[in-house]
Amino acid sequence: MEGGGEVKNPDASSLHIQAPPPVAPLKSFILVAAIAGGVQFGWALQLSLLTPYVQLLGIPHTYAAYIWLCGPISGLVVQPIVGHYSDNCTSRFGRRRPFIAAGAALVAVAVFLIGYAADLGHASGDTLGKGSKPRAIAVFVVGFWILDCANNTLQGPCRAFLADLSGGNSKKTSTANALYSFFMALGNILGYAAGSYTHMYKIFPFSATKACDIYCANLKSCFFLSISLLLTTTTLALVFVGEPPAAAAAEAADDSETVKCKIPVFTELSGAFKELSRPMWILLMVTFLNWIAWFPFLLFDTDWMGREVYGGTVGEGKLYDQGVHAGSLGLMLNSVVAGIASLCVQFVARKMGGLKRLWCAVNILLAICLGMMVLVTKLAEHSRRYASVNGGALTLQPPAPGVKIGALSIFAVIGIPLAVNYSVPFALASIFSIHSTAGQGLSLGVLNISICVAQILISVGSGPWDALFGGGNLPGFIVGAVAAVVSAILALTMLPSPPADVVETKSLAGGFH
Repeated sequence: MEGGGEVKNPDASSLHIQAPPPVAPLKSFILVAAIAGGVQFGWALQLSLLTPYVQLLGIPHTYAAYIWLCGPISGLVVQPIVGHYSDNCTSRFGRRRPFIAAGAALVAVAVFLIGYAADLGHASGDTLGKGSKPRAIAVFVVGFWILDCANNTLQGPCRAFLADLSGGNSKKTSTANALYSFFMALGNILGYAAGSYTHMYKIFPFSATKACDIYCANLKSCFFLSISLLLTTTTLALVFVGEPPAAAAAEAADDSETVKCKIPVFTELSGAFKELSRPMWILLMVTFLNWIAWFPFLLFDTDWMGREVYGGTVGEGKLYDQGVHAGSLGLMLNSVVAGIASLCVQFVARKMGGLKRLWCAVNILLAICLGMMVLVTKLAEHSRRYASVNGGALTLQPPAPGVKIGALSIFAVIGIPLAVNYSVPFALASIFSIHSTAGQGLSLGVLNISICVAQILISVGSGPWDALFGGGNLPGFIVGAVAAVVSAILALTMLPSPPADVVETKSLAGGFH
């Protein structure tokens, strides 16, 4: 009898471990997904204001793209490591929450360094006025590296936290990612609105200094708001949302520490690649090509408005700055459309017959938009207007209203594929990895690698590629359009539908219970 009792206990334990955890209430998903709004507020500021800012610090346009290597390189290393250790973390505070808290704290440090780069550079010996500011550039690059590492520390555990709260339910996983996409769009709206407001520095009058002009002070003030929003959303999520019990982590905690040490993260990562299913490999390939299409727009959209549409030059006159602020307005419109579209993703996927058909369609739309950006550029170049003020020399005027409206319309329409891009790939990765030996954190880290490799290629190649064709952003947009078409074809012809896709899409838009 004693022996029989010993047999029953492991069986009961095994059954308990295999039982799916309960699905969390809707408010928990909202609070965790809201962190994306705080992260994306700062990311929107990076996309809309930092490329012009680094050029004001003295980095040429050709080399500005290399600054963006910080993000993908840190993503290649940080997110898989953080994902692995958050999967196996046994802290009493939970598996995901310690990493989310650490990421938020690092963001605060990074924002200070970036915002005060010009001031710290001047205090260290940089000269005022035009020209390269090497010490400010060094401070900025260090802050930018920390910021990207912090963002990767935050985003992976946040998405994995949502997957944990979904309790292994594919429908809830997809809906949770749609919520995450919605809050990303909301953060973008706030970030681009702040970036397009030229008097933000008046809210924080101490931000303007001798070394930091009005543009720099606006950026600094926007970052103050960004960190306030992120710390607020993070605190609310960490305080009011409890993590579901992790049976696998608890079981691992019972093993000796030496067993854990024998399985380093890179071995786990290598094992994760070896055990990837065919659908996951295809997803990685489609995601890689998809982000090859996206990064030329995401990295150089406001620069395109200032340089190609408005015809301005960095640091000369007001046209370039006007174009950058108009681009920030366009990105805000883009985010409004993306926010609305993110709430409709699942409904449209059901009508179109599945997620992969929707992804294919929006990639074709992305290619059309990138092609239209080339057309708008040519129209702007052929309609340049000059006027003299008080009989003085002729000066270039802002573009014709039709050109500006056309450019802003592209920004708005491209928000539709952006909403799908922020939701569908991550939902598919979570669904494909539900029965994988790798945890959610590590699986999402593997997906992030395909995104990072794409960004590295664009960051390294865009400068020489642009210089080969006379400078500017158009060659990158053309490459992006081609990549979008190829990714659309592969998504439709090779990417399998997720398990029970038809059943799920009929109820993806449903509420939580």
